[in-house]
Amino acid sequence: MISYNPKDWFTFIFRFHKADTFRQLFPMILGICAYAGIIAFLELEYWKLSSNSYVRNLPVMHTLLGFAISMLLVFRTNTAYDRWWEGRKLWGSLVNNSRNLAMKLNIILPKEEKAQRSFFRKIIPAYAYALHNHLHKEKTRIELFEDEEHKHVFDKLDHQKHVPNQLALLMYQHIQQLYEEKKITGEQLLFLNAELQSFTDICGACERIKNTPIPFSYSVFIKKFIFFYIMTLPFGYVFQLGYYIIPVVAFIFYVLASLELIAEEIEDPFGGDQNDVPTELLSQNIQRHIAEII
Repeated sequence: MISYNPKDWFTFIFRFHKADTFRQLFPMILGICAYAGIIAFLELEYWKLSSNSYVRNLPVMHTLLGFAISMLLVFRTNTAYDRWWEGRKLWGSLVNNSRNLAMKLNIILPKEEKAQRSFFRKIIPAYAYALHNHLHKEKTRIELFEDEEHKHVFDKLDHQKHVPNQLALLMYQHIQQLYEEKKITGEQLLFLNAELQSFTDICGACERIKNTPIPFSYSVFIKKFIFFYIMTLPFGYVFQLGYYIIPVVAFIFYVLASLELIAEEIEDPFGGDQNDVPTELLSQNIQRHIAEII
């Protein structure tokens, strides 16, 4: 996720970062300029359709369609941002619930239960790392269990299956074991249940965002709409603007296509792009905070 000062807006005009839309659209902008230049040359030098009343009324169509396309793009970007913000809220809940579980365990577990304390100190942040890798479709690697004391726990995990579920199950099993050994009471068992259950709830909500993209037909329609809108602009405004239609069409294409690119990037907050939710950084924060609490 890109860190920046929102008040220092003037420098953004001259900054081109890796995910900047202008950098991505530059080849297409050159193509649009060439296309607009060819249409302007043919119209001004050969076709000379300016006397045709039907052709001269094309700007009216663009005015009406411009309102429609603006409404579509506003809805598109708002929907994409809602998905991004929901993903960030879910990981914020994971951070808070991990802290709450660690605080409760730190109070409930007897001081002499060093093995259990060490286990939960490792498995709680391990769940965050596993969820991060799961959402990014990487092979799960949990370096937290490299020590010999808990290496047998790591070896039991089946990396071909749902790793976050397996880690959540291990936490449930250890809590149940503590209850059966009379080290925690039934009231304390219920006291811990909310945080334990929240891990799976958060995982399921993140998977819903990850596995449910914007409907294909809707996304394709917007791209086609932008394409045909831009392709017809030179025909409607070349009479008034002449060769100035080239930069005008290029700028309009840049604005409309950039909104669509931004929506594509943020609609999947767990895709690994620069503006996605920083799940790896949040996992590191969870690991550091749990180590401080337990």
